[in-house]
Amino acid sequence: MVALPAGFPDASGIRLTAAELLALRDQATGRGKHRPLTRRAGAVPARMPGAGMDLREIRAYVAGDDPRRLDPAATARTGHPHIRSLHEDRDDTVLLLADFRAPMLWGTGAALRSVRAARHLAQAGWTVALRGGSVAALMAGTRLAELRGSGGDGQMAAVCHALARQHDQALAAPGHAPLSEALARAMRLSPSGGRVLVATCLDGLEGAEPALAALVRRRSVTLALMLDDAEIRPPLGPLAVSDGQNSRLARLGAPDLSAEVTRLRALGATVAEIAP
Repeated sequence: MVALPAGFPDASGIRLTAAELLALRDQATGRGKHRPLTRRAGAVPARMPGAGMDLREIRAYVAGDDPRRLDPAATARTGHPHIRSLHEDRDDTVLLLADFRAPMLWGTGAALRSVRAARHLAQAGWTVALRGGSVAALMAGTRLAELRGSGGDGQMAAVCHALARQHDQALAAPGHAPLSEALARAMRLSPSGGRVLVATCLDGLEGAEPALAALVRRRSVTLALMLDDAEIRPPLGPLAVSDGQNSRLARLGAPDLSAEVTRLRALGATVAEIAP
């Protein structure tokens, strides 16, 4: 663990622990594993029948089946038409990109945006790992840190510890670099056909849209936007705002995020607004 500045609260919702991320394994919705033909990490058997490489089943022909799939050997052996159904292995890989920069180290509810982002990513990672997929991690905070993709519980344990460690470092020394550097790195870290799950906030994307547009052209990208309580249910009464010398009363209004979300979707990203 990184030593936090003196007086910094060591409390749930502010300090992120590996233990809470490891505990999310039991909440993940992983499916049972089915062994693919290849031993490549992240390869899982496709669920859909089709023109793949691996035999799914040979069964009796029924009306409506594609006659091009007739299996000559089974048909000759049984004297009745039989068809073969194939499926192919597909890659189930995800890169978890955690934004731990200064805009995310903030929150008015029970947890900082950054803590909620890590929890969201860990739960998604556990879901992929439990169904036999491959998980990689990229953390943007004080500096970029990465964990290359692999599968299994051991990999997800390493991801959980890395998220907690990098979050501590971000709390001790918040980073302010644009997210564009992390998005460019995600392109190189995520394999072709892989998915990238980015946990950030709208103001965290400032100046990063060109890099995001380049990434979504080559990868399947989901933006998990961490909304704060103040953005969803702002206080009804006036609030005192002070810079330490001057103060005034102000009222908060719920921002209209629809135009910005629409613009991000127009780039090709899938956008999920994550409420507290």
